[in-house]
Amino acid sequence: MTREEIMKLDLEQIEARGKELAAQIAEADKEKLDAIQAELDAMEERKAQIREDIEQRKKDMAAVISAKSAPIEEPEDRKGETKMETRDTKEYIDAFAKYVKTGDATECRALLTENVGATGTVAVPTFVGEIVAKRLEASKILARVRKMSAGGNVKVGFEISAPAAAVHTEGGNAIAEEALALGIVTLVPKTYKKWVAISDEALDAMSGEAYLRYIYDEVARGIVKAEENAVVAKILAAPQTADATHPAVAKTGSAAGAIADFVNARALLSSAAEDLVIICTPAQYATYRALQLGAAYGVDPFDGLEVLFNDTVTAPIIGDLSGVLMNTPKGEAVQIKYDDMTRKKEDMVEILGRHPAAIEVVGNLFFAKVAE
Repeated sequence: MTREEIMKLDLEQIEARGKELAAQIAEADKEKLDAIQAELDAMEERKAQIREDIEQRKKDMAAVISAKSAPIEEPEDRKGETKMETRDTKEYIDAFAKYVKTGDATECRALLTENVGATGTVAVPTFVGEIVAKRLEASKILARVRKMSAGGNVKVGFEISAPAAAVHTEGGNAIAEEALALGIVTLVPKTYKKWVAISDEALDAMSGEAYLRYIYDEVARGIVKAEENAVVAKILAAPQTADATHPAVAKTGSAAGAIADFVNARALLSSAAEDLVIICTPAQYATYRALQLGAAYGVDPFDGLEVLFNDTVTAPIIGDLSGVLMNTPKGEAVQIKYDDMTRKKEDMVEILGRHPAAIEVVGNLFFAKVAE
């Protein structure tokens, strides 16, 4: 690499290039060794430059903290910049990464052109919110579930049974009031958690953006999977007969599995269940494909419906996932907690992601399960 290219590297890239050069030394001739030494000298110069930049940022930060009561003068090139624009700058992203690690939002607040106050919500970089949103969109199960965001416990009514509308002839005798039976589902939020462990060395080598991308993507992936599993568990645990607090989930079929299982199960669903899918494990999918093969492909056991996979399904499910409601009191945002003390002797840092959510079946006969 040329000196100009080396002077653009960060610490992580310098370390990787150093390993490459170390592997080349044993077989290098004198000319090659001279070139390797020149690169190593340039990398040391670049490391010194990075350390100087870090020290300067520390001094700048100390100056900001010591002058909290003084108004912050906006640089000419930042005047008129909005909070949305500021939070997507590299400077702010690095400050937000420090905030995630330490819980100290002083530098983030100082960088925002709109004062968020001592206790206001610290703006999240746009790409951080997009990481969580994309994980939710990518989940074929959660993407179909109904969603809302309301604080506290939420009560949702559902219809257990009701007669068809009555016909009344003008002047005729009064008709009897319909016998309407309603139930109420209560959604109580639980906290879905995901831990990520990473070494101190890896953290030190990461830039602010790389750190945030890694942490939020790992945490969001684990939480989304846990919430998918919760959707499946709620459907499987629902009773076959609706009661005052639980809608019904029908059950049909045999443990051995039959090629008409999903066709028969579909007949047990409410007509309100329209956007149907099938949820099963890869092994269950293979069982039904084998039945189809045995029938010389004359019948599609899945009846043309899209199949979604989940490893925790103990009984294959057919239904409309809009019959499940997910309430997220704090929206899609994932809360991060940083712990560098519990495993400090191992030079490991633990990061905990938390997402409060309540998940319940709210549609009566929106699902049917095939016998386990």
